[in-house]
Parts: sequence; structure tokens; C-alpha cells
Amino acid sequence: MKVAAAAATGAGVVEVKLELEVASAPPEPAAAPTEREAKRRRVHVVPGPPGRRVQAAAAVQRLFQACRHVFRGPGTVPKPAGVQLLRDMLDRMRPEDVGLSPALRYFRTRDATQGIPTITHTTIYKCPNFSMVILFLPRNAVIPLHNHPGMTVFSKLLLGSMHIKSYDWVDPEPDPSASTCSSSSSSDGQLRLAKLVIDDVFTAPCDTSVLYPTTGGNMHRFTAIAPCAILDVLGPPYSIEEDRDCTYYTDIPYTRHLMAADDTSDDLNGVDVEQSQGRLAWLKEIDMPTELKMCSVRYGGPPISDK
Repeated sequence: MKVAAAAATGAGVVEVKLELEVASAPPEPAAAPTEREAKRRRVHVVPGPPGRRVQAAAAVQRLFQACRHVFRGPGTVPKPAGVQLLRDMLDRMRPEDVGLSPALRYFRTRDATQGIPTITHTTIYKCPNFSMVILFLPRNAVIPLHNHPGMTVFSKLLLGSMHIKSYDWVDPEPDPSASTCSSSSSSDGQLRLAKLVIDDVFTAPCDTSVLYPTTGGNMHRFTAIAPCAILDVLGPPYSIEEDRDCTYYTDIPYTRHLMAADDTSDDLNGVDVEQSQGRLAWLKEIDMPTELKMCSVRYGGPPISDK
């Protein structure tokens, strides 16, 4: 995600010092959701036993310790056993494990404001090897199509419903000195061919998604259907200094820009063009969208210890 890079550059980001409303704070007076509402929203209501707060702290602490074990720093990809470990842990994570509840005012669709929604993010933990971040998207908020260079990313939708569209490059590592049929130019600039990986709506609770430096949907766009909370684990995190800045794209249907006659091919790096035209698109780099509004808040959920 662009979260860390945006915060580092300051472009389009307003740093604010707010305290997140969390389940550990005194709850707002609000009517308990009916069984029908809970089913429709497909979220878990935070239970009230005294031991739950301890269990939540233990859950986020275990996740932190697993991340410290699995992520080995820039230039590395977690081993399959490590990927499965984190995926299993994240699949079991619940909103209350990071101090969230669907009863919080933020997740009430009737409280949605007019105009361009502001995306909020909070950092649970960050080090050179990995970061743990929560994203909050109001209804209709959009995180534009963007990449994750050299990164392995785990995304767990904790609350809400969202549409995800993601791509991988047809040619993951094109030779810039060679002319390939997976890239082309137009009057609008350089285009690069990508294949669609995901184009679907997801509703919490759902399985954790994983993307890798070149596969799994490395470029993706999030659109909130209902207010969302997403727990993202990135290894390594965005870093402009280490050449892991975020790039934004716009996608153009494949048929809108056909390749030159001498570049035509029925097979692009194992992709059957004729059979896959509906899943191919040209991606073009763009500047960070000016309509992207983000702010940062201080994490207020169960604390973790890095001792």
C-alpha cells in the first residue's frame, strides 16, 4: 500500500494526532445490533468477558513475533512455511484483536460524509524488515491502482466489504534495452501489459490474501463498498531511500490500444492472447492522484512489546 510512502513524502497526506476509538475504551452509547443486522453486516460483535482484552493483546503480540521470525529483510521473500504461518494467524485475527468493533461510530454507514472520503491509517509497528498497518476506508473510498516493489504483502479484511481489482505484469522483468510485445508506446506515454488476477467483491470475515514481489496481484486497487478496516502486513515496508517507493497506474483495456503489426503474437510469456483478451490490460504510470486524501492516527489498540 501507499500508506508508508505517502506518510514519508507528505504528498496528499495530513499528519494528525488523534486517538483511535478502540474496544478497550469506554464504548459509545449505542443500540446493540439486531441479529438480522449482524448477519447482514457479517461482522463479529465484540464480546464482553474480562479475559478478552488479554486474549487480544496475546493475538497481536503473537503476530508481531511471527513477523519478526518470518521476514528476513529487503531482497528476500518469506519461505512457504513462513507464508502459511502468517496466513493462518491472520485468518484467525478478529477486529477486537486490534481494538476494533463494528459498533464504533467510524463504521456506521449513516455517518458517511459528503465529498471525497478520507482514508485513515495507523501503524501498529514498523521496522526495516516489516510493518503492521491498519487501513480505514469510509464507504466509497478508493485506494488507486498501485504497486508493491520488492514486497510480500498480507492483507486481512477485518470489517466491511470492498471491491478488489489486481494485476500482475505479463512480463515481470522486461529488458529495457529490448523491444518486447509486452510493452508499447502511445501518444499518452509508455504502456505495459498486465494480466488481471482478481476482480471481485470481498466481505469480512474472509481469508487473508497474499501478494509477492512479482505475483499474486502486485498492483491492486481497493474500493470500499461499506466502511472497511484492513490489517496489512508488509515485508519489507515502503521506503523511498531503499528504492521501494509506490507507483500509481491507470488501466486501459487491451483492445483500446492494439500492438503494432510486427509485435503481434498469439503467445505472450505463456499468456494466450486470443483466449485472455478479457483479462489483459495496459497499465500506464501516473502521478499520485490529487483526489487521494489520507491522514494518519495514533494506534490505540492492544500494545505489543519488541523486547
